Amino acid sequence: MKPLLSKEEQQKIVAAIEEAELNTSGEIRVHIESKCKGDAVARAICLFNYLKMYRTQQRNGVLVYVAHESRKLAIIGDVGINQRVPADFWNGIKEKMVKEFAAGNFVVGIAEAVRSVGASLKEFFPYQSDDVNEQPNEISFGE
Repeated sequence: MKPLLSKEEQQKIVAAIEEAELNTSGEIRVHIESKCKGDAVARAICLFNYLKMYRTQQRNGVLVYVAHESRKLAIIGDVGINQRVPADFWNGIKEKMVKEFAAGNFVVGIAEAVRSVGASLKEFFPYQSDDVNEQPNEISFGE
């Protein structure tokens, strides 16, 4: 079976994560899987915990979750972020992702979402000169 993303496409998303994290002390991860049987936000929260994304000093991790065959996605932030932003904070980014996906631009949609998350985090969690990369930048994949 052909993988969803080529190595080059994966690298474009990883490069977007690296670029976004230059602006913020926040940590951004992307998880992609085929199907999501239930609610995308609930699944993203489960994956957030499974990936131990709460292991950041400022509790400022963000997960971009996509279940491509189910056509579901979610963006969730840790408690450090959620205490500072309104409940619908990620909706604009999600809407842009949906538009890119509808146009067949899967990689662009994710990469742009990651860059937008980084720009949004910059306001609340600016990059620090002593910043440590607390989470891996690689994409994680599910079934």
